[in-house]
Amino acid sequence: MANNSINELQHFINGKKTAGTSGRFGDVFNPATGEVQAKAPFASKAEIDEIVKISKKMAKEWGATASPKRSSIIFNMRELMVKNKQNLAELIGQEHGKTIADALGEIARAIDVVEFAAGIPNTIKGAYSPNVGGNIDVFSFREPIGVVAGISPFNFPVMVPLWMGAMAVACGNSYINKCSEVDPSAALRVAELWKEAGLPDGVWNCVIGDKEAVDSLLTHPDVPAISFVGSTAVGEYVYQTGCKHNKRVQAFTGAKNHLVVMPDANMDQAVDALIGAGYGSAGERCMAISVAVPVGEATAKELVKRLLPKVEELKMGPYNDAKAEINPLITRKAQERVEGLIAKGKAEGAGLLVDGRGKGKNLQGYENGFWVGGTLLDGVKEGMEVHKTEIFGPVLSVMAPVDFDKAVNIINNHEYGNGTAIFTRDGDTAKSFMDRVDVGMIGVNVPIPVPVSFHHFGGSKRSKFGDTQMYGPESVVFFTKMKTVSSRWPSGIKEGAVFSMPSHK
Repeated sequence: MANNSINELQHFINGKKTAGTSGRFGDVFNPATGEVQAKAPFASKAEIDEIVKISKKMAKEWGATASPKRSSIIFNMRELMVKNKQNLAELIGQEHGKTIADALGEIARAIDVVEFAAGIPNTIKGAYSPNVGGNIDVFSFREPIGVVAGISPFNFPVMVPLWMGAMAVACGNSYINKCSEVDPSAALRVAELWKEAGLPDGVWNCVIGDKEAVDSLLTHPDVPAISFVGSTAVGEYVYQTGCKHNKRVQAFTGAKNHLVVMPDANMDQAVDALIGAGYGSAGERCMAISVAVPVGEATAKELVKRLLPKVEELKMGPYNDAKAEINPLITRKAQERVEGLIAKGKAEGAGLLVDGRGKGKNLQGYENGFWVGGTLLDGVKEGMEVHKTEIFGPVLSVMAPVDFDKAVNIINNHEYGNGTAIFTRDGDTAKSFMDRVDVGMIGVNVPIPVPVSFHHFGGSKRSKFGDTQMYGPESVVFFTKMKTVSSRWPSGIKEGAVFSMPSHK
């Protein structure tokens, strides 16, 4: 039973807050202090069945709504997101731990996709071909698929649900957000804002849950589509289980993002990029740059020389500390996992130049938080656990110096292919890099190459399961089904029965 002295959260279903009925709860921590600040209800299969029933009913009504009307509601949501961004940032900071500045950046990227979704009348247009043969016209159009479930991660509790759900709703579907159980409040607030924007009750539902809720969505016959962001192990399970139950599934999963530093790179820019992209949000980003690959011995020495003092000076602090650069990790388990990987890296022969373990003990009043300070490993090689594994913490690995061809091979040999970057002043080198790396998102002198909303997000190899990308025009393909009509209106045509295969003649 939940502790009555601690805030007990509720789901947001059919336009209102709804208490959980399963009797199962999970702890929501303040990551900076390690204290439990709320209890989150875990939805049962019966509760998921009821939510899907509501969503299915509303999908029919919402799908029949004219696209300009859908667009106007989405634009209202855009305005509410702007108006409430500070409140949303506070909610993110309180439960995730990321700084206010970082949370506001997340919200801005969410608003980008909401803005794109508001243009759905243009994006969802079909195609028409007159008189393809025998006075036959052919046209195609897209229809909603019904109920879409989005399983979103803890590290972007506002951005990712909107990356999924804004496009799903724009296309005329209802959306069930199975938000993260460790920091659900911001996702619940997003659901409330949709209601304020004028979205009919039951079109956007937000439910908190664990594996029981996920499995219920994956196997439910009235949920034809699943969108997922999270770890590779869970994402592969979601993909395989969903496909087994005849669903369309897109799963965006793990990453190990490399940044290649060429000898001709602007070293100041490269170092600043590595500091921001490697340690921002305590490394808890699927697009974090966690590996620096210097080309040449001199490049490696200069890179480490410049990185070392900047990593040592990184300031840890709670979300509301305006000077904080590194926030706590999400849970004690995450902290212990990251610390274990740091120890493993040292044991395998990497140089531990800056050790972030135990630094939280110096934070007065926050000693029991889930802290790992900025950590720098040098001389990392392929095969080491710290290179193979997505650490998801404030740990930057600098690999032993290699040549350009080897740098490309290191990236291509890795099981993940989410993002990568190269810093160079040479156009030929950059072009060769873009052509040769097997990675979904590439930056040239850009450290975190997350595409703008009117392009697409998605990796390759084991960083993505499924064929379609997140947001952008291609997301319309995932969230709709195609119909193609061949029509001819008789006007005195008499040709008799035709028994051969139809042709354009």
